[in-house]
Amino acid sequence: MILSYLRTIVLYLVLIAVIRIMGKRQVGEMAPSEFVVTMLVANLAAIPMQDGAIPLYSGLVPILTVLGAELVLSWLIMGSARLRRLLTGKPVILIENGRLLQGNLRSARMTLDELTAHLRLKDVLDLKTVQYAILETNGSLSVFLYPKDSPATAKDAGIQASEQRLPITVVTDGKLSREDLARARKDEAWLNRTLAEKDASLAETMFLSVDSSDKIVFIRKEAGK
Repeated sequence: MILSYLRTIVLYLVLIAVIRIMGKRQVGEMAPSEFVVTMLVANLAAIPMQDGAIPLYSGLVPILTVLGAELVLSWLIMGSARLRRLLTGKPVILIENGRLLQGNLRSARMTLDELTAHLRLKDVLDLKTVQYAILETNGSLSVFLYPKDSPATAKDAGIQASEQRLPITVVTDGKLSREDLARARKDEAWLNRTLAEKDASLAETMFLSVDSSDKIVFIRKEAGK
């Protein structure tokens, strides 16, 4: 029984490592080859997990072989536009200059209901406001409205928008990240002063972040948490 647990943990860790090596894409953003590799790896790992009579290496070797093939294929795709189009396809224009391209919609095997559902996810309710809609190779839909129907930006309104700054989280659920504290160019003395100003201890802090302009976001833990 203990051996079975250990085999499962080893395969679980190997699967995590394989997915990390492949990248951080979500399933909906995977290229066809990446999705196939994910399915194969999951199935290959399931066999030795369920059958203790199968040697562990019988599951690891195929998993690592598939991973190696995927890495080689990814390298080849990066260097060949023709191979990239063959394996991942190419974007399909569904709406061009406000005109619905019904032939492209059929070739993409997408119904009008599915198209309007995708548009609603983009907060678009009126097809007539869409200048271009492009079905990307990962299955997502890129939508570009006519300029007159697009939301006004700060530039359009003549407003000088303030520069965005990336906040760095230094405390999460009462735990200090010294690496992120150093990345924010702060030290523990600064942290102690900040917590003192908030009348809170580290253990009482649910969330604390700071950006390069010293803007602090602090959230206190709820009582009893």
